[in-house]
Order: sequence, then C-alpha cells, then structure tokens
Amino acid sequence: MEIISSGIQNGKIADMYGKFGTAFKNGMPTYSLPFQIEDAPHNTVSFAVILDDKDAIPVAGFIWIHWLVADLTRTNLPANASETMRDTFVQGQNSWGESCYGGMAPPNAPHTYDLTVYALDTKLCLKEGFTIDELRQAMKGHVLDEATLSGVYRNV
Repeated sequence: MEIISSGIQNGKIADMYGKFGTAFKNGMPTYSLPFQIEDAPHNTVSFAVILDDKDAIPVAGFIWIHWLVADLTRTNLPANASETMRDTFVQGQNSWGESCYGGMAPPNAPHTYDLTVYALDTKLCLKEGFTIDELRQAMKGHVLDEATLSGVYRNV
C-alpha cells in the first residue's frame, strides 16, 4: 500500500496546509492535506488515518495529533476534505481539542509530520470526537496493511 499527496512535494508540505495558509478556526489551520491511497488490500472495508507530529514531544511533552479519521471508504481525499466532506467519514479529536484537521504550526523549528493510513477489514463505528486511544483499541486485530507518508513543514 502507498500514500501519495499533491500537498507534499520533495518531502516538503505546502504552506496552505498549516500556519502559513489562509483557512483557520480559532487560530488552528483547517485546510486539510489531500491524499490518495494506492494498492490497498483487495479485502479492505475501510481506512483509518492518523496525522501526527512526533517532533512536538520536546515542545508539548507528547506526540501532537493533527488529524484522526475513521470509517473512510474512499481511496482519494481532495484538499480541505476535513471540512467539505465531513459527512463521509468520522473525525476524532486532535490535540487542539477539535474534531477536524488541525494543520501544521511548528513553534520552534521545522517539524516532520507523518500521515499514516491503515487498511482495515471492518468499519470501526466510532463516534465523532473519538480519541487516539479509542482508535488504536478499535483497530486491534483489524489492520490489513498500513503505509506512512512523511513531510516537513517550515516554522518561519
């Protein structure tokens, strides 16, 4: 399985998907990264998505969660799908406490962000606002494959 995103070119995440973009909610960037899933297992029922920032640990004290998605049945999400297609999948709570995409805003240095997609043999049926722990628990025993796409977002 492979993840491709037009929002990540040469290992760099485009400005519009984070703090240098133009779409915000309470100071949080909300214009979500587009991505496409290729070569998923033939028996995939749904996908789960985690977008996180492990470089946030020294700054925040934990891995910063930017986006959680469950019950995704499409293999292609356009830019801003977190807002424009929110009725087609379920979104969990990000580290800002919102159930949507919360874009990149590294405070101290460029950070690397990991977009991980899990192919699942079932739908998870989680409720809007689920946590990362609830997602991981629900996925146990259902992951057919996973792929990660990483990109760096600038801080200045």
